[in-house]
Amino acid sequence: MSRRGDSSSSSSNLDQMPRDPEAREGWGGKLDFILTCIGYAVGLGNIWRFPYLCYKSGGGAFLIPYSLFLLVCGLPLFFLEVSYGQFSSLSPVAIWKVAPLFKGVGMGMLICSGIVCIYYNVIIAWTLYYLFSSFTKLLPWSHCNNSWNTEKCVDDERQKNFTAAASAVSSGMNKSMSMNSDAASALAVVVNGSRLVYIGNNKSISASEEFWERHVLELSAGIDTPGTIRWQLLICLAVAWLCVFFCLFKGVKILGKVMHFAAPFPYLILLILLVRGCTLPGAVEGILFYIVPRWEKLFEFTVWGDAALQIFYSVGMAWGGIITMASYNKFNNNVYRDAMLVPFINEGTSLFAGFVIFSVLGFMAHEANTDVDKIVTQGPGLTFVAYPEAIAKMPLSPLWAVLFFIMLFIIGLDSQFGMFETILSGITDEYPHLLRRKKVTITALACFAEFLLGLPCITQGGIYILQIMDWYCASFSLMLISMTECLALSWAYGVDRLYKDIALMIGYKPHFWWKYMWKYITPGVIMFIWIFSVITLGPVTYGDNYSYPPWAIAFGWILGILAVVPIPVVAAVQIYHAKGPILKRIKHLCKPHESWGPALPENRKRYFAELGRSELQDIFIPTHEKTTPPTSNGCDETTLVFLPKS
Repeated sequence: MSRRGDSSSSSSNLDQMPRDPEAREGWGGKLDFILTCIGYAVGLGNIWRFPYLCYKSGGGAFLIPYSLFLLVCGLPLFFLEVSYGQFSSLSPVAIWKVAPLFKGVGMGMLICSGIVCIYYNVIIAWTLYYLFSSFTKLLPWSHCNNSWNTEKCVDDERQKNFTAAASAVSSGMNKSMSMNSDAASALAVVVNGSRLVYIGNNKSISASEEFWERHVLELSAGIDTPGTIRWQLLICLAVAWLCVFFCLFKGVKILGKVMHFAAPFPYLILLILLVRGCTLPGAVEGILFYIVPRWEKLFEFTVWGDAALQIFYSVGMAWGGIITMASYNKFNNNVYRDAMLVPFINEGTSLFAGFVIFSVLGFMAHEANTDVDKIVTQGPGLTFVAYPEAIAKMPLSPLWAVLFFIMLFIIGLDSQFGMFETILSGITDEYPHLLRRKKVTITALACFAEFLLGLPCITQGGIYILQIMDWYCASFSLMLISMTECLALSWAYGVDRLYKDIALMIGYKPHFWWKYMWKYITPGVIMFIWIFSVITLGPVTYGDNYSYPPWAIAFGWILGILAVVPIPVVAAVQIYHAKGPILKRIKHLCKPHESWGPALPENRKRYFAELGRSELQDIFIPTHEKTTPPTSNGCDETTLVFLPKS
């Protein structure tokens, strides 16, 4: 590369510049970033959302729209966020020195991550409760002999009695049969396929479902009746936040070491569960149901919309976590290689998890003598009802339960680490000299604040609140944030400058097609996803029967737009405080701040030498007046103002 404007005069100035005593930390090893990104991208959605979507949207045929949207949307956004995060070594808020007009994008990312961190750790707390409950000879959700079970509860023993009773009724021999009390009480049932339905439209309930709703949640009638805090979940939530604190309070070097275990370990558990699942009767039918393409589904618009939405759920763009983790990279890390690697690992993990889940669901269908589509569900229903019920039917069921919930716990924590570190770095990078020395205090306060905000979600009506947060906060706001981010960087900052920045880091320019992706195709795809999500996002519901009151739906929409509001508000404030005609203010605020650029002086020297005098005057906000004539190397003293980084 050329070294325009590089002279002994400017070099001596750089050599004498003191390093920032509060300089930002970085990863301790080469694998830390990759493993943390994998842990962040691979979350609970890979276990309870992707397999269900694949089943619902055409089995193997679903991979066609999913892979297409990964190429035109997931990969470009991931590459973009990793690139400018690594280049600047800044978090999602401070990074908008690149174009101060759009600083609200970074604030929106922090708000999204902050809201999701609240309820994500509640889900981890549920996982811990199931894990603790699994250390027993007989799993408590495998039978109906617990204090919380009702007369509607059905386990294997009652199922046999109900079947015998129904058979007696249908054959007219019930009067001459000798039956125990359970069988006698079942005479008032009829059999509809393989599902037992009480007369009076009162459905039977599995032991697993009663354990979930009547014991773990102690589910109330609705969001209007929150009830009391579940003290068992309170302890589990506190443990979950303590895990987050102890892995993050010393910075990313400790986190990187933790991820050497936390990222690969769930794959080992998944492999063990897959081997066990494939040995169960009915597993092959479940796997075939999962992967056999149903090509007619590709003609349905919702299939393409669901595939596009899943990219945002799984890859993790617009949350700020990717930018944050990339900001701890070394400047010359091969960001291009990493950006191509992580999204495909994430897609492969989703597929792999689907085989594990459907091998067990196939076993469930075999045991119940029904079809797989009668068993399939998603979200908490899959993770905390259907899968535990299947595990309870296996030999050595406590062992498989422990392995499964350890896997869920680690997968959940991996993603939580990335989101929460985004919040911490976003706070400390805004006031680095004041706050970086107080990382432990800030981490403790942030964990405690999020813990308190999560308390409503562990009340008896807490799952209704959690459902609202998940329904509205993790949907359309992410699309608007990522679209604004993409347009701001590709048009305001410029794709040519992005290419120069990337080339400065890795030594060569990426393929030219990324320019067109960032400027045209990816924003267009995001707009499509956003329109789809707005059209299809109906009012929030819980289960099949409960509908939320209007005030709760309004609260959900407020949460949903909360992350988008900073984008126009911060832009308006920035324009108001700037000087000059309105168009000139906007134009100047679309230029980088003088402190934009690489963090280390040696890299900043290369950066400004590469830009040269004319580009410096053109792209940076002029905040200092020139007071001296140009030096012999063609750069004036204003250029040197840009070299240190605040």
